[in-house]
Amino acid sequence: MAPTKVLITGGTGFLGTAIIQSFLSLPDPSLYTITALDISPPSLGTQSFSQVRYVRSSVLQRDDLKKVFEEARPDVVVHTVGVYPVGQDRYAPYGKKSKRLWDTVFEVNIEGTRNVIDVAKEVGAKALVYTSSVTVLLDELDKDFRNADETWSTGRATTCYGKSKTIAENLVLSANKPDFLTCVLRPSVLFGPNDPVTIPTIHACILAHETPFILGSNTNLQDWTYVSNAADAHVLAVRNLLNSGTAAGEAFFITNGQPVTPRDFCLAIWREFEHTPAFEVRVPEGIAWWVGWGVEWWSWASGAKSVLNRGIVLDATKDRYVSIVKAKKILGYEPKVRLEEACRISCQFFRQKFKAQART
Repeated sequence: MAPTKVLITGGTGFLGTAIIQSFLSLPDPSLYTITALDISPPSLGTQSFSQVRYVRSSVLQRDDLKKVFEEARPDVVVHTVGVYPVGQDRYAPYGKKSKRLWDTVFEVNIEGTRNVIDVAKEVGAKALVYTSSVTVLLDELDKDFRNADETWSTGRATTCYGKSKTIAENLVLSANKPDFLTCVLRPSVLFGPNDPVTIPTIHACILAHETPFILGSNTNLQDWTYVSNAADAHVLAVRNLLNSGTAAGEAFFITNGQPVTPRDFCLAIWREFEHTPAFEVRVPEGIAWWVGWGVEWWSWASGAKSVLNRGIVLDATKDRYVSIVKAKKILGYEPKVRLEEACRISCQFFRQKFKAQART
């Protein structure tokens, strides 16, 4: 029996690399041959695998993309490519100063996804798994979401990322047909070794002397997802679509299933770096919101990027956790690495990385 051919877009990225590792960790990895497509080769410090074929291509270059797909002839495509704005850019409203950002996010996340769908169908792929995001629901930033599930309607996200992911996942789900099965995974905030955003951002608070400050009541719960757990969910989705197909046409929230307050998550990370805030200052949500509003105006007038805005305040002070019952029932998903262990493993990686950087 010939091995199943898997093509992973964004295959050298944080999540893409973890998905490859999850495939290769299966009891019989020879059942799959993997092509990793990305705009750049594996970067220094990221893991690459001799069993994997790496190809450089952009999801925006349709002709080049089709050549890669024609050569790889994938049975299934895992599409992880996406642009995720960070910091102040994540909350930037559409306007003259942010138009280029919004255009880039929409081009990659929507048009790139459209190209991948079209090319995959043209070369005869049987299935496609798309990495969406919990932000399709939760980026209605002024609302609380408590134990939300996939029956909750999307379409009200206010950020460029949440909007783009909503449109893209609708493209994927509408492409689902008997001869081309598709499904969508919606992970929450990812973290892990070589994490490009979450752990470095939280660690940076130590150097910036920001760890004493608590925004809001510190009772709101939020979700986090260890990267290898998210990767396992993608492998489960691939196997489902190629076998029972019960996941076809469906969206699934993927998290660690352990919502905690943002403060507790940060404290857990800081402890791994042997840091405990010397004191605490609570900033009520209302006051923080108005401070964020003032900082936004100062940033707009000065042209400088700020470290605080209303979006950050809302994101930090609202309940944002979802149910993973559907993923457990249909995909058989179970987060293998619990939150405490995930924090320990992730921070151990970064402690070694920071020490190496300090020696150079």
